[in-house]
Amino acid sequence: MTKKLLVTSLSPDGQALLSLLSAADPSAKASSSILSSWNPSSPTPCTWQGITCSPQNRVISLSLPNIFLNLSSIPSQLASLSSLQLLNLSSTNISGTIPASLGQLTYLRLLDLSSNSLSGPIPPELGTLSSLQFLFLNSNRLSGRIPQHLANLTSLQVLCIQDNLLNGSIPSQLGSLVSLQQFRVGGNPYLTGGIPAQLGSLKNLTTFGAAATGLSGVIPPTFGNLINLQTLALYDTDVFGSIPPELGLCSELRNLYLHMNKLTGSIPPQLGKLQKLTSLLLWGNALSGPIPAELSNCSSLVVLDASANDLSGEISADLGKLVVLEQLHLSDNVLTGAIPWQLSNCTSLTSIQLDKNQLSGTIPWQVGNLKFLQSFFLWSNSVAGTIPPSFGNCTELYALDLSRNKLTGPIPEEIFSLKQLSKLLLLGNSLSGGLPRSVANCQSLVRLRLGENQLSGQIPKELGQLQNLVFLDLYMNHFSGGLPFEIANISVLELLDVHNNYLTGEIPAQLGELVNLELLDLSRNSFTGEIPWSFGNFSYLNKLILNNNLLSGSIPTSIKNLQKLTLLDLSYNSLSGAIPTEIGYVKSLTISLDLSSNGFTGQIPETMASLTQLQSLDVSRNMLYGRIKVLGSLTSLTSLNISYNNFSGPIPVTPFFRTLSLNSYLQNPNLCESFDGSTCSSGAIRRNGLKSSKTVALISVILASITILVLASWILLMRNHKYMLEKSSGTSPSSSGVEDFSYPWTFIPFQKLNFSIDNILDCLKDENILGKGCSGVVYKAEMSSGELIAVKKLWKTKREEEPVDSFAAEIQILGHIRHRNIVKLLGYCSNKSVKLLLYNYIPNGNLQQLLLGNRNLDWETRYKIAVGSAQGLAYLHHDCVPAILHRDVKCNNILLDSKFEAYLADFGLAKLMNSPNYNHAMSRVAGSYGYIAPGKCS
Repeated sequence: MTKKLLVTSLSPDGQALLSLLSAADPSAKASSSILSSWNPSSPTPCTWQGITCSPQNRVISLSLPNIFLNLSSIPSQLASLSSLQLLNLSSTNISGTIPASLGQLTYLRLLDLSSNSLSGPIPPELGTLSSLQFLFLNSNRLSGRIPQHLANLTSLQVLCIQDNLLNGSIPSQLGSLVSLQQFRVGGNPYLTGGIPAQLGSLKNLTTFGAAATGLSGVIPPTFGNLINLQTLALYDTDVFGSIPPELGLCSELRNLYLHMNKLTGSIPPQLGKLQKLTSLLLWGNALSGPIPAELSNCSSLVVLDASANDLSGEISADLGKLVVLEQLHLSDNVLTGAIPWQLSNCTSLTSIQLDKNQLSGTIPWQVGNLKFLQSFFLWSNSVAGTIPPSFGNCTELYALDLSRNKLTGPIPEEIFSLKQLSKLLLLGNSLSGGLPRSVANCQSLVRLRLGENQLSGQIPKELGQLQNLVFLDLYMNHFSGGLPFEIANISVLELLDVHNNYLTGEIPAQLGELVNLELLDLSRNSFTGEIPWSFGNFSYLNKLILNNNLLSGSIPTSIKNLQKLTLLDLSYNSLSGAIPTEIGYVKSLTISLDLSSNGFTGQIPETMASLTQLQSLDVSRNMLYGRIKVLGSLTSLTSLNISYNNFSGPIPVTPFFRTLSLNSYLQNPNLCESFDGSTCSSGAIRRNGLKSSKTVALISVILASITILVLASWILLMRNHKYMLEKSSGTSPSSSGVEDFSYPWTFIPFQKLNFSIDNILDCLKDENILGKGCSGVVYKAEMSSGELIAVKKLWKTKREEEPVDSFAAEIQILGHIRHRNIVKLLGYCSNKSVKLLLYNYIPNGNLQQLLLGNRNLDWETRYKIAVGSAQGLAYLHHDCVPAILHRDVKCNNILLDSKFEAYLADFGLAKLMNSPNYNHAMSRVAGSYGYIAPGKCS
């Protein structure tokens, strides 16, 4: 591969440059004869970045091999190229720092060092290049501040320094670059401070890009002076305040990108003056008030996205005047009223997203006029009425989601005539009637989700003709009859959920042909017969749920083949026989194994000791007997129920069993307490005796609780008294194992904070505990100003241990990264005994709490959480330099805000990938005790 290097035609300079490149890389076989053979009287003119390469400009183009050059190693040679006008080393694999001697190339008009591996600061000496018109330093690893000396480049037209590691703020002096047309500083995550109001003087500016930075403050009203501005890209920053109405004066504006910020207030009606505006992206802010009807005057508008704000009021019918509008995204707001039928006048619309609002009324039948419509999202509103059959006229439609509304009536057969429809989601309505056999006409369907309705009749066997179907949700309806075996023809099917219907008959053995199935839920029906042996073919199955049926027979031994199974629920059936030893071979069982309320006999197989990652086990209400010693090997259990069986012998003495409630053992009269786990303790009261004596148990619990409460109150009183004495005297405990809250404290904030260390310490109380993890306990702390933060107190470690330094790791990592989906570190505190980390308070808890409390969490919210988590991980893996591995991604460490936005937390075990101890660290056990892969969060 060759690169073109534009250099002056003068022989001395040309020879010097060729010599320079050959010395740096022997493979650069550029012959000096290229220069000497060039005829200045008849060159072929060329144009590059607006500059004509001609005899008058004394410039030619040389083709050179792709060079590998350390630019910082040759500063003296560069000074010899005194007449150089254009220097283009873009994408040539150069590294090192930018030599200050480039500032001696006084004739230079273009300098392009973009897309390389340059590091270090931008030399202030570049500010002496008085003839420079184009400066491209983007897509490197440059650090340090933007030199204010660049303000001396009075001829500069393009300044591209985006996608680096620059820090500090934008120098206000750059407002003097009156010739500047493009100013791009985006993709510098450490760039902070406000946007200088002086930039409003750059009246020739056509592009201002500062996205994906740490810039804060308000958008300067002086930007209204930028009468030539065409693109304002200021998304994914910390900018706050309102959108200045003065932007309505930027009459040339085409693209206004303000999404993913902290903007408040209303959308200025003055934006309606922007006749040339094509893209208006405001999503992901906290904007309020109505959508101005004046936006209908933006006659060139193609994309309008104001999703994920707090906009209210009705959707203006005037928006129907936007005849070239292609995308209207207003989801995740608090909009009310009906969908205006006038939107059907926007005949260029390809995407309408109105989901997660409070819209009412009906879906206008005029929606059928939108011939180019590709996606229509209306889920989670209060829209009533029937589904318009006119959707059948939208021949380009590929995604229709009307879930979680109040729709009634049948599913129009016209919808199944759509040849492009890929996703049809009608979950959570009151639709009635049957599922038409004409569903087979919609061969493009990938997801068919009709759960939580009142659909009835038989499930049509024609579903088996949908060869592209991946998701089939028919749960919580009134379907009856048998499950058609023809469904087995859908070879790509990954999810089949028909739970909570009135299905009868045997489970078709042909379902075993669905080898790509990942979830199968046939629960809460009236299926009879045995579990098909063919289910052993489900090599990708993650969850098998068959509870609350009339199944009989034994568990097929082919279950051992389900090596990806994490959840198995066979409860409330009439299954019999022994629990097969093969179930212990399914080591992937990590979430739950529920065999309760059946007729199983025999002992718990010893092979179940291999299920060391299992969290929940329920074998209650069977006829099992024998010892339960094997259960002591299940070290990850958080829930166990073996009640109403005939188990005997000693109860294991593991820490988990010591914490179990009495309800876990009910009606097992021959179980006994033990000190060693092998023999019953002499004189020990059998658990069943206690359980059958409810009065004694209740009295014991009450007495124990009172004793613990009195003791805890006394300890807390003494601890607080001791803390106050130590705080005033500055003394510390003699024992190194006791936490010492005495002064002096080190308090390092990463931003301006309006509280002190005393405010923080006052909140470290048991009643403020949010949770505990492998590296510490987290407190909710409310400051005197009303501000809420989260404080993580790290566990004290023993000196003889050699743990990962969680404190240092989190400070090193979180103190330097900023991302929408990563928890923000506000600062840290420490003394000689205690280490505290201060975070933004995330109000909605973690993902594990959400899933435990809300098993019916809708898939859209789950998808949003998954995407947010993935975006945070992608940033760590691909955008951080060096890359970062979290190493403890699990539900506990994914925090959620009030809108279910995901934040990665707990970086105590994260490792920089270029760390000297990287390989050693990766050889250790990753994550916390009982760590389960991210699949646990599904």
